[in-house]
Parts: sequence; structure tokens; C-alpha cells
Amino acid sequence: MSNKNWINTILDFASDCKGKLILSVVMASIGVFFSIIPYWSVYKLMAVFIEQKATGEDVLYYGAIGIIAYFIRYICHGVSTILSHISAYTILRNIRENLGEKLLSISMGNASKKTIGEYKSIIVDKVETIEMPLAHIIPECVAALLLSLGIAIFMVFISWEMALAMFITVPFALMAYKKLMGNFNQLYEAQMKSNKYMNSTIVEYISGIEVIKTFNQDSNSYKKYKDAVNLYKDHTLNWFKSTWSIMNFASSILPSTFLGTLPVGMILYLNGTLTPAEFCICLMLSLGIVIPLTQFTNYVNLLKSIEYAVKDINEILCIPNLISIDNNEHICTTNIKFNNVFFSYDNENSVLENINIEIPQNSFTAIVGPSGSGKSTIIKLISRYWDVCGGEITIGGKNVKDISLNQLNDLIGYVSQNNFLFNESIMENIRMGNPDASDEEVIEVSKICACHDFIMELEEGYNSNVGSLGSKLSGGQRQRISIARMMLKNAPIILLDEATAFIDPDNEEKIQGAINVLTKNKTLIVVAHRLSTIKNADKIVVLKNKTIFDTGTHDELLEKCDLYKNMWLSHIGAKSKSIVSNIGG
Repeated sequence: MSNKNWINTILDFASDCKGKLILSVVMASIGVFFSIIPYWSVYKLMAVFIEQKATGEDVLYYGAIGIIAYFIRYICHGVSTILSHISAYTILRNIRENLGEKLLSISMGNASKKTIGEYKSIIVDKVETIEMPLAHIIPECVAALLLSLGIAIFMVFISWEMALAMFITVPFALMAYKKLMGNFNQLYEAQMKSNKYMNSTIVEYISGIEVIKTFNQDSNSYKKYKDAVNLYKDHTLNWFKSTWSIMNFASSILPSTFLGTLPVGMILYLNGTLTPAEFCICLMLSLGIVIPLTQFTNYVNLLKSIEYAVKDINEILCIPNLISIDNNEHICTTNIKFNNVFFSYDNENSVLENINIEIPQNSFTAIVGPSGSGKSTIIKLISRYWDVCGGEITIGGKNVKDISLNQLNDLIGYVSQNNFLFNESIMENIRMGNPDASDEEVIEVSKICACHDFIMELEEGYNSNVGSLGSKLSGGQRQRISIARMMLKNAPIILLDEATAFIDPDNEEKIQGAINVLTKNKTLIVVAHRLSTIKNADKIVVLKNKTIFDTGTHDELLEKCDLYKNMWLSHIGAKSKSIVSNIGG
């Protein structure tokens, strides 16, 4: 979706409810017509009463017309409001569905530029702010404009002088509103930015409350939380304070139609230009126009809120899609090759440079190196979480960019450092690896991955809900379930990024054995800090300073690569200390 103004964006999302929107406006317009008729009825009744010509038939006739018109207006307004609310929530649904689809279509690099709090603020809060203006502005703004116009025309037929007098305060109000809009955008934007920052800070604070307490960061984290809340308060009050005096003046003078109609009407009446009935109905009409006029000005603020909400929505919708072809390629082998790969997250600071790796089909390749050397990035580039900035990555001789995303996802089973679980049962979380798998197949892979015993200890077993983000399980339990899910997928290429990082030593050997069995005859690539888990790899790639430092088997690297040798010695030293500590405990 190209960057466009907010009105066109809203109309795009209203494609399947335009008929309801148009009918809502039509019903509102009909309602406006019938809302003017009671004024005419009152005018005619006043005329016959003042002239002392009123009969019972006159009272019944004009009274009935006014009452019937009022009820028709009420029905039209109700139908219009129902249609506008249906349309508004249809538009909201379309926006949220499009945002969800968009997140599936963009690279993880672009998706991770916003925090969870920012996404929540846009998809939940900002989209919701559109509902009220959409549901009310379309019918009620049209009704307010038409009613104001209708009253003005009715007044002109009675007395054009009184019609002009009714709007005598409008120029002063418009001048005030013009001054108000001078720095309105700047202050409103600052308020919106502080709102976004506050939302992301609150989500971060709540999500990280366990870490905050564990590391005794209560005061620092609460200060950040408190500062974000106060910043929002300050920007909001600054915005309000800058508009209070002018807004109060404009809001007071705009509906003061009596300032014009009362003195002018008195002069015209004394001159004999206006009859008593005309004088009275003009005063009533000048009061009747107050509500639609003030309603219309109130909609200006609501329109601004839509504009800024749609601006944030468009920021996501305008992110370029990850380019993917629709047709599946014929992949004969699962050998993977990096050809002079260069990658940067921001196109300025490189993360990987001149990466050349050949990974044969059904081989076991490990990637090691100091923290920040780009190990996890290599794994994610294979999965197209990001696209390379230079060079190419091929699978079976086909550039990954030329393989459809669906086919690529079918080829790869991936377990990351962050083991995401859905707020569903354990059975369904594991079955996500293969939706067609039977319960027995899920249980079998769970046994192999050392999940079955702890699952059966839960009150509802495999039907136990894991909670939001798997919060009801430990880190090691979540990781084992993620591995079981990946194993159930049975993909020909397996990518493991620190897959056993949170697993306790008692279960690590079982999991490692399960991985060895289930990845047999598969292309396996592992990122690991625990070097003992990859000592049997066919090839170990050592990264340092954004590029490949050395490659070889475990024994070869111990002989020729000091960096790997030092990493190995550090690992076995740490492992020995861990064993001694466990024995001592």
C-alpha cells in the first residue's frame, strides 16, 4: 500500500461497507429534513395563536405533523446510527486483519523495528480510537451540516436579515479556531509520541517484572515507568493549556446566536418588518442551530485523532513486503551455500562480511564464535528473516529469494533462543509443527524429547494450557516443547539456535540424543555456546569480527585455531565447575 492521505486509507478499508455508509448518510439526510418540519409546525401554531385564529383542527393538524416528523426523524437517526456503527466496526476489522497480514508479509528485520508495546498501541488502541469518530462523524457531521443549512434556508425565507444576524458571531469563532490551529499539530504530535512511548514502557515494565524483581531493579525500572507516565501527562497538559483560552472563547461565542438575532429581531419587529410569530420562530431557529454548529466544531478534534491514528497504521502498511514468488521450485537437494554474503541491519553498519560457506545435504554443521559475531544472524538469513544485502544464499542451487516463502517454511524446521508458545494447550502447541499429526504422534515425539514426564505431572496433562507466552512453564520446559514441535514438523533442514540453552544438565543429554536421532539424514545447522554438543559436527564454522575466522572439525580446530581452542578450554572448565557444584550441592 502506497503512502496516501488518511481519507483514502479509510475508504480503502470501507470497500465492503460503502453501501451501508452511503445509506447511513442518506438516512441522516432524510432525518435532517424531518427535524426541520417541527420548527415549521411551531411557527404555524404561533401564527394562528397570535392572530387569534386558532381552531382545534389547526392545533391537531400542525401538532400531528410536528410529532409525526419528529418520530420519522428519530427512526431515520436510529437506522443511520446502526448502519454507521456496523460500517465502523467493519472498517476496524479490515484494518486489523490487514495489519496482521502485513506482519506476516514483511521481514523480521522490519517487524522488529517496533516494540511489542508500539504494535499493541497501534493495532489495539489506535485502531479503536477510529471507531467513535467513524461511527458518528459520517452520519452526524452530514446531519449537522445539512441541519445548519436547512435552518439557515428556512430563516432566509422568513427574514434574510435575521439569517445574517444569526451568523454574526461565526467569523469571530473562525478567527479563534484559525489561531488555535497554529501550533495544534506540533503539540498534538508531541502528545501522540509521548503516548506511544508510555504504552511501550508500560508493556516492557509489566513483561519484565520478574527480571526487574530478580535483579533488584525496582527503583530504576519504576523510575522509567513513572517518567514515561509523567511525560505523557506533561505533553497532554501543554496541549490543553495552549488551547484552553482560545477554545473556551470560540466555544462560547460560536453558539451565541442570540447576540445577533435578538437585537436585530427587536429592531425589525419595532419597524414592522417582522410579525410576532416570525420574530419568535427566528429566535427559536437561532437556538436550534447552536447544537449542530457546536457538534461540527467538535468533530474537528475527532478528525485529527483519526488522521494521526491512520498515520501510524500507514507506517506499518507501507513497509515493503518481503518479495516472494508464488510458484514452488523443484528442490532436488538440501545442500546450502553462502556466496560472498554481506549483511547489515541498517545498510550502514555491517554485521556479516564476505561469508562463504558450503553445507552439504544431510550434514551436521555448527556455528560458533564470540558473542555478537553474527552466529544467529546466519541462521536467520537462511530462513529469510532478513534478506542479504550482498551476495546470495542458495538451497539445492536455488537462491532462497527464488523459493516461495511457503515452500521455504516447509523445508526448514527452526528452534530459536526465544521459545514462543501460544496461549493454548500443550497438545496444540506441539501439533503446530504438523497440524495433521495424531495425538499419538504428538505424545511419541514428546517422549523422545523428554517432555512426556513433566507434562503428565500437570493436572490436565497434554490438555494443560501453557498460558500467555508459555508463562505457566519453566524456560527449560518451553524449550523442550519447542524442540518437540520442530521435530514433529519433520523438515529436511533443521536450524537450532542455542536450542538447549535453558535445559538442565539432567535432560540435556536426553535432548541431545533425541536431536541426534531425529535429525539423522537431515541437513542440520546448530548455533551453540556449549561446545560439547557440537564436537561431533561434520564442520564447525568459527566466526569473529563479522566474518569467518576458521573452519574444520573439532579435532582440526583444536590443532590449528587458537580462538576455538580457548573457547573449548573455557567451556570444559566451566562444565567441570558446574559438575563440582552439583556434587557439592
